[in-house]
Amino acid sequence: MENYTVVLFIMAIMIGLSAVAEKFKFPYPILLIVAGIAIGFAPEVPKIEINPEIVFLIFLPPLLYDAAFNISFTDFKTHISTISTLAITLVFLTTLGIAVVARYLVPGMTWPLAFVLGAILSATDAVAAMSITRGLNISHKTNTILEGESLINDASALVAYRFAVAAVGGASFILWKASLEFVMLLAGGIVIGSLMSRLIFLLKFVRQSPMIIISFLLLLPFVTYLLAEELHVSGVIAVVTLGLSIAFVSNKVFPDNLKNQSRHIWDIIIFMLNGLIFILIGLQYPYVLKNIPKDQVIPYLLYALLITVVTLLIRTLRVFMQRSRLKKALSMKRSRITKEALLDFRTSLIISWSGMRGIVSLAIAIGLPKELEDGTPFPLRNEIIFISVAVVLFTLLGQGLTLPWLVKKLSSEKEC
Repeated sequence: MENYTVVLFIMAIMIGLSAVAEKFKFPYPILLIVAGIAIGFAPEVPKIEINPEIVFLIFLPPLLYDAAFNISFTDFKTHISTISTLAITLVFLTTLGIAVVARYLVPGMTWPLAFVLGAILSATDAVAAMSITRGLNISHKTNTILEGESLINDASALVAYRFAVAAVGGASFILWKASLEFVMLLAGGIVIGSLMSRLIFLLKFVRQSPMIIISFLLLLPFVTYLLAEELHVSGVIAVVTLGLSIAFVSNKVFPDNLKNQSRHIWDIIIFMLNGLIFILIGLQYPYVLKNIPKDQVIPYLLYALLITVVTLLIRTLRVFMQRSRLKKALSMKRSRITKEALLDFRTSLIISWSGMRGIVSLAIAIGLPKELEDGTPFPLRNEIIFISVAVVLFTLLGQGLTLPWLVKKLSSEKEC
């Protein structure tokens, strides 16, 4: 009952602060994170730990499904080169870059542990970027690329994480096996998502029951995610495929009034989930802080800050390399790259600066096993979690506070 009261209190705070942020045109994720940190330090508030399984089951499927359902399949296809570069290539480059920094910076950090940290922080959180840039002059192209990246990069990060944790336990890393498993996870997820999307044609028989149809559509992403995970393929890709497939055929199956009703319900659900995510992120900091010796807090915060800078540099470099590659490919006419797929300077800079980390990184970090398979404690577990939480906060607060300014600055220069 005590935890139930706290949850209601947190939801009330979330709604109130969101209204304040809306009133003063301030990024509401920032207010909610600060509120979460303040609540976490309150002495009488019981500890609320994030259960990684709850995050992946309750938060991830609806957020991914909603993003996939609303993204234009045509636009997604147009920008697939940039999206795949950010969601796959950049994830593994970021994992490597963070691992190198952590290995030579953090005391006691071995290569396997460094790669665990790199994998945890390799995927960006487009929910944060889209929430912060809402209402700003962001181009449709930028939104499509950021949303498309977030639909796939979680799967890449989870694969990298799985192999890194296995390496800590002594398993050897074999590139071709890792590549094969990654392809199998993606292919399996695509198959499951495609098959589950076929079920919507059954709804033709209940066209006159909007509540049944909407309830079915609300349940479908959760069932799809669970089924994919039970079959040991990517639940993330399965839900993404489901959303894209349903969005593609929805005009043939559902009337406009039904889609509007469904949209209103989804908007409320996504608003509540987003708000809870940012407060939960803030709530975790006071708890992980207690597991680090006081004399080590400042050094580890500095490690996290340096890692944040490195991840930003890697992302910026990769985005601008992709910009140059697209230009070259178009000029040589050796690929299917169209003029619409090109990235201008403004779009490239906004995409680079939108690489915030979020709830998935936090859930993966907190979900680190406490023990290895042989029963020994997982090395540097508390330190890895602390650095991960600190990087998430640095990116959300640092880039989150400056991103609106950057967008407005670039917009004003474009007008001039």
